[in-house]
Amino acid sequence: MGENGLLEMNQENNGRGKVEIAPEVIEVIAGIAASEVEGVSQMRGNFAAGALERFGKKNHGKGVKVELSETGIKVDVFCVMKFGVSIPSVAQKIQDNIRQTLLNMTALETEEINIHIVGIQFESGKQEPEIEQEL
Repeated sequence: MGENGLLEMNQENNGRGKVEIAPEVIEVIAGIAASEVEGVSQMRGNFAAGALERFGKKNHGKGVKVELSETGIKVDVFCVMKFGVSIPSVAQKIQDNIRQTLLNMTALETEEINIHIVGIQFESGKQEPEIEQEL
């Protein structure tokens, strides 16, 4: 890990300079990769992210926490699943998609990708018809 919390890329000395990746970039990549998986309803954010989205600013890193350590990159993903999906299967797909996307875009290996299911989204358009009871 480099100065100011930036992740330095391991490259041979070619005289062109160095490449550093901010943790926020990894959060955005992981957030987009997680939201692409079928079965994920939404990513959990905090109050500030929700307020910014109301003003039209899309926060692609919401619901993702990245921790850079000497041993590697740890990613925590907080998401809401759609009702009726297999949670273990979707969680595995999220882990695989994040791992592969980070490897393709940054050439970085992740140490851990932890999936936290914080809710279930029920279908809001369909409602059960109410049965009237006769007294």
